[in-house]
Amino acid sequence: MKTIARREFLKTAATGAVGLSLAGLGRRALAANEDVIRIGWINARSGPLSPFAAADEYVLNLAEQALAKGIEIGGKTYGVKFILKDTQSNPPRASQVTKDLISADNVHLVITSSTPETVNPVADTCEAAAVPCVSTVAPWEAIYFGRGAKPGAPSPFKWTFHFSFGASDFAQLYADQWSKLATNKKVGVLLPNDADGNAIRGMMIPALEKAGFTIVDAGPYQNGAADFSAQIAKFKEAGVEIFNTFPFPPDLPVFWRQAAQKGLAKQIKIVQLAKAGLFEQEMEVLGALGHNMASGAYWHRAFPFVSPVTGVSCTALADGFEKASHEPWSQQVGAQMALIDVAIEALKKSANPTDKAAIAKSISTLSVTTSTGVVDFTKGPVPNVATTGLVGTQWVNAPEGSKFPFALNVTSNVLIPAVPVTAPLQAYKLG
Repeated sequence: MKTIARREFLKTAATGAVGLSLAGLGRRALAANEDVIRIGWINARSGPLSPFAAADEYVLNLAEQALAKGIEIGGKTYGVKFILKDTQSNPPRASQVTKDLISADNVHLVITSSTPETVNPVADTCEAAAVPCVSTVAPWEAIYFGRGAKPGAPSPFKWTFHFSFGASDFAQLYADQWSKLATNKKVGVLLPNDADGNAIRGMMIPALEKAGFTIVDAGPYQNGAADFSAQIAKFKEAGVEIFNTFPFPPDLPVFWRQAAQKGLAKQIKIVQLAKAGLFEQEMEVLGALGHNMASGAYWHRAFPFVSPVTGVSCTALADGFEKASHEPWSQQVGAQMALIDVAIEALKKSANPTDKAAIAKSISTLSVTTSTGVVDFTKGPVPNVATTGLVGTQWVNAPEGSKFPFALNVTSNVLIPAVPVTAPLQAYKLG
């Protein structure tokens, strides 16, 4: 697989050159076989969400090697063909490329991941077209309720399935993570007016208040905001010592640089990130401002699981990615591998992997251990959803001699006890 120099990666990640290079991949596994299962794989491979696709090429390469001889189902061997599409980080385009996969490529299954901006339009298009779809890496409430399902009502979805962490998981994780340091338990929360922000506001804030934290909500704001003076002033006046945000990734450095300039960062003891701050490259952009920022990880190299498709452990997945790309491992390595793990296992357990209804039925009853842990669609919490966990993490200076400037420690395993804690949580300190 072509390697990408680190400097070039940082230069091209924002423009999507890395993601666009994938356009011709995923077409080799037994493509000449007349019995070929076509899987459409949609992600934001360019634009501001493109860091979520940085592991796609590596994961696809592993999957294609493992599936090169096809998969046997009911005594018959089927080839597997992946067809990749780029949303360009644009929800309307996500809908359009999904339609293209369905009408032009006649895919049997669609897989997608990473934020409601990608998942929701893809899933809605698949649901309308009666094509099975599996997604991951977005709070399940933002995908299930964000697409029109109502609490306590029958599920409106027959074809679309999602496995991921939930908004309520963040509250439980944060309550444990924040207990590691002495604070006044006042939390400044910055949430955008989008599917993620609305789901988190409705689920996480009440749970944190119940756990004894005082929440100072700065109120909804529009993604892409350039001035956060009002929010910063509100947090300073309230004396918050914990800061938590779920921003559109490009908004994080804008806000935090202003927070440092206006004195907010000096009073903060815990900086807790989600959606942004997931990847080492984002910390490099922040430089010294990124040291000791905390996050929640939906995958970590310390996860004790093995991909059933490739037979590769989480540690080996991370090491292999760094060797192939010359980049630090990312949470997306394991998450994207799990997406393929679920898709292939569902195909294997279907009565007919070229029958869309049979695939959907197979997914609805699927339970499989993936690289992110157990994915079990039979246990809810609502129909068509399986939950996976999170671990608390913190970005710290990498040890001397490391290849990359930051390391990601595990600081809380309350939701996944099988993952070892690797270091205690440290207080945030400006500079």
